[in-house]
Amino acid sequence: MTARSDQTPDRQPDLKAAADHGGGLDAAARVHGGARGDWLDLSTGINPVPYPLPDLPPDAWTALPDAGAMADLLAAARAVWRVPEGAAILAASGASALIAQIPRLCAPGAVHIPAPTYNEHARAFVAAGWTLAGPGAEAHVIVHPNNPDGRLHAAPEAGFCVIDESFCDICPDESLIAEAARPGRLVLKSFGKFWGLAGVRLGFAMGDPVLVARLEQALGPWAVSGPALAVGRAALADRAWAEAARARLTQDAARLDALMRKAGADALGGTPLFRLYRVESAEIWQSRLAHARIWTRVFPYSDTWLRLGLPGTEADWLRMERALG
Repeated sequence: MTARSDQTPDRQPDLKAAADHGGGLDAAARVHGGARGDWLDLSTGINPVPYPLPDLPPDAWTALPDAGAMADLLAAARAVWRVPEGAAILAASGASALIAQIPRLCAPGAVHIPAPTYNEHARAFVAAGWTLAGPGAEAHVIVHPNNPDGRLHAAPEAGFCVIDESFCDICPDESLIAEAARPGRLVLKSFGKFWGLAGVRLGFAMGDPVLVARLEQALGPWAVSGPALAVGRAALADRAWAEAARARLTQDAARLDALMRKAGADALGGTPLFRLYRVESAEIWQSRLAHARIWTRVFPYSDTWLRLGLPGTEADWLRMERALG
């Protein structure tokens, strides 16, 4: 259900604005009322039914992160993502930590980042002295599948290339992981979204060993906490849970599309972790749902795009149906 959308935004993203993320329930509550716990947050693309946390050994909390535990985590990551043998792999405290450092791995030049997409990559490259340019640039960033419209990309043929697959665990057959074996390539993975554990703060970079080594040096020692090492290893190794999660999310995405179409929205695309809709006024729709303490995602570059994550329980689905009815 990952989509290739031909829709275009109303305006270009503003890189001077804050990083463009979902969440922000505290701010929503200040404007629309209620306490944080009263809200159903559909503004993110995080799996609403997370991987069940395993029992953690006490020393995961009390000792410095263990090198053996890191090796076990990276072995599990290599296996689940089928990382090519010649590619290096690195774990960090979330994909955002990697995104902030990647533009500093090479001398600044021109970078092409197909829009619309979330602005974190562009902000990081511009902050490091790069210039945003067209497809002929020497560096490329693709978000695959794209956020917010779910577009799938072909890998650029040449140059320094970052392939952000933060949402690709929902559609692993579409992965461009084979690109990690090529010089100048980095593939990013986000653990928190598909496994639903964003608070663990765990992300991965895999690709050109020279670039990965520079990233590792920039991040410093103990880039991943002991609890994150243990949780990540258990979750990545649980293939049965992942297959069941993909099936459930695909069904729930279709259910949300049907519900939103009935309410008058047009489905534009997305992935089974988040859905993008065109509405007459995104601001009015967000406010309408906020009155029911349901928080959604709007975009600074479009007046008509509304993005929703998935409800996680039958009670949440009923709440959504009532708010739209």
